[in-house]
Amino acid sequence: MHATQVIKKPLVTEKCTWEADSRNRYSFKVDRRATKTQIRRAVTEIYKVRVVKVATQIRKGKYFRTKFGQAKTGNWKRATVQLHSDDRIELF
Repeated sequence: MHATQVIKKPLVTEKCTWEADSRNRYSFKVDRRATKTQIRRAVTEIYKVRVVKVATQIRKGKYFRTKFGQAKTGNWKRATVQLHSDDRIELF
């Protein structure tokens, strides 16, 4: 998989912003088939930083109501990447 196929987008939430500032951890929405090694390589290639640790989660999709009954958003994968203490990613 190419690096831009592995990482779909960075997650910018209140909790993710706090972790980026205090613990140097950044969260990304990634492809569900991506492994931790592929995620590590993709972040290193795209942002030119050193990755120390990668943690992944499969997030369950949520149910919502429609005119015709219930529907569900798809499951997705979240990767939290801890960087070397000297490195930073500028998302904005």
